[in-house]
Formats: sequence, C-alpha cells, structure tokens
Amino acid sequence: MVSVTYDLFVGGNDEEPELMEQATAQNPLTFCFGIGMMLPEFENNLRGLKQSDTFQFSIDSKNAYGEYDDENVVALPRSIFEVNGELDSDTIFEGNVVPLMDSDGNRLNAQIVEIADSTITVDFNHPLAGETLHFKGSVLEVREATDEDLAAFQGGCSCGSDGCSCGVDEEDGCGCGSGGCGCHS
Repeated sequence: MVSVTYDLFVGGNDEEPELMEQATAQNPLTFCFGIGMMLPEFENNLRGLKQSDTFQFSIDSKNAYGEYDDENVVALPRSIFEVNGELDSDTIFEGNVVPLMDSDGNRLNAQIVEIADSTITVDFNHPLAGETLHFKGSVLEVREATDEDLAAFQGGCSCGSDGCSCGVDEEDGCGCGSGGCGCHS
C-alpha cells in the first residue's frame, strides 16, 4: 500500500501549467501498488521510492489518458435521459458528468456538452485526455497490503460483501462504509 501527497498540474508547451488537483496529508492518495489501480506510468515513476522521498515527474498524454478524440463526442437521443418524459435538472445539465451504460453493460462516464430539443451531446473522452500531467509530491507511507486492503481494492470490501452496488449517490461505493470499492477509484 502506498500513500502519497501531490500537486497535479496540466498543460505546458504554449500555456502555463494549471493546478488541477491536490492530494494532501489530510486527504492523501492511497492505493495498492501493482494491481492496475493507477496509470502504469504513474506507478513506474514511484517504483523504489520510500517514506519521506519526494518526486517530480511528467506523463505525456499518450501514456496518461490518450489524445482527445472528437469521435468520442456523441449526440444521443434526449429520451434516454428522460424519466416519465422529463429531464432531472439536478443531474442533467451542461458540464455535469453522468454515468451511462453501453449495450454490453459497461459503465462509462460522460460529460454533458449540450442539451437540445431532441438530443443531448455528451463527451466520452477522459477529462484529462490530451493533457500532459505534471506531478510533484512526496511519499507518506509504503507498507505491505493487508487482506482487507486487497479485498477493498479488488472489487470486494472489508465488510465481506462480494461487490458493491456502485450507486451514484453512495459516497464510498460500498454499503459498509469502508470506502473501498474499486469501482470508484
């Protein structure tokens, strides 16, 4: 198990890098190293670091979330977002990210780009697609994973549940409150 703090900046080249995200000592990023939770290049840059070590590295878009693809912006029928002929304005609004499911049952997140009379245009690109990621931070902890850690990060949870319901309203993704559902990582 690894816990780190970091500042994540995006951009570069022609633009000033912008602070996108922070993991602080009070709210660190904690993950199980080597099971595919994180970008492979992120883990490669942390490999061999120990508690109190600092790091600074960049990951280009090709090794992060890929290039932005205009074909991933799709106009869908408005009716698939309606319940009893109405849109839920608390959920369906421009800029919001909504969970969707494809015809094979795969869960996808999409950002609502435009709401029109008969269609809703969504963007399936990762929010950081096309961006170079710049990380600067430090290692808070490195330790062996416990059975509970592994269960929480591999689809189960430490309460003994064999999965989670992945409900949109559940903050931790698991009914037990452990915060350990891999679906929300």
